[in-house]
Amino acid sequence: MLMLPGQNQTWVSEFILLGFSSDPTTNRILFTTFLLLYLSSVLGNGLIVTLICLDTRLHTPMYFFLCILSLMDMGYVTTTMPQMLVHLLSHSQTISFVGCWLQMYVFGALATTECVLFVVMAYDRYVAICYPLHYTVILSWDLCTRLAAGTLTCGFLASLIHTFHTMRLPYCGPNKINHYFCEGPSVRSLACMDTHLIEMVDLVLSVFVVIAPLSLIVASYIHIALAIHKIKSIQGRCKALSTCASHLTVVTLFYAPATYIYMRPNSNYSPERDKQVSLFYNVFTALLNPVVYSLRNKDVKRAFLKAMGCGRKDW
Repeated sequence: MLMLPGQNQTWVSEFILLGFSSDPTTNRILFTTFLLLYLSSVLGNGLIVTLICLDTRLHTPMYFFLCILSLMDMGYVTTTMPQMLVHLLSHSQTISFVGCWLQMYVFGALATTECVLFVVMAYDRYVAICYPLHYTVILSWDLCTRLAAGTLTCGFLASLIHTFHTMRLPYCGPNKINHYFCEGPSVRSLACMDTHLIEMVDLVLSVFVVIAPLSLIVASYIHIALAIHKIKSIQGRCKALSTCASHLTVVTLFYAPATYIYMRPNSNYSPERDKQVSLFYNVFTALLNPVVYSLRNKDVKRAFLKAMGCGRKDW
């Protein structure tokens, strides 16, 4: 705590992240488990990025956006997991006010960028299926670059608004965050003032960050479904559906828990349940994304075999 000169009010200068358990034995087990999950996530997404960069056959808009998705996954899981691993083995579980601010901002920026990126990836599938002959013309590299830059801009600006409104609140104690990282709702619950107005601002922001992108994705897939319905060949329909299956899977894995965390009423706030849900869309989604895309994608598997020297020479 920090005592301001000439005042009797104390202000928080650091927070304590309670994490999942205070039992040393349990923490050691959790450390091993989360370390394996973190390393698997980083290595899996890193492998996807490496394969896309090395194999010229994967230099297409679809894999360009997949590469960005993998980079986002590595980024936001790294924003939270290393610190949590340190806290699991350390007696101190503190994080400075500035550190909490930065963690909330970077995590929110990367997660929001991923929300918008899923819309861009849905548009990519829409063009590929509805306008296959004009795919490379419509999704030129210039447009792909501008779309990628736009997603990053939206993500970092939206997170700046969310973080600014949360961290400018007065925090005068207690300073214990019942979470494993500085997530907005958990931190805001410690503010020593009425946060109703801030919650309304956050809700409006969440509509633009979660509901609007999700609506655009749904609209894209309605048009995709109509286009697939017109395909007479069953084999052609199956091929078109298979190109969308991976994207639909990762969108569901990401949006379902994120919608629960940021769109539910504040009266339903449950620290223990929120930690578990956040862990899913923070860690497990980043872990499963490369698995989903590699297991269901022949191009990625072919690139992997080629990189390992197991593929045919004409590949």
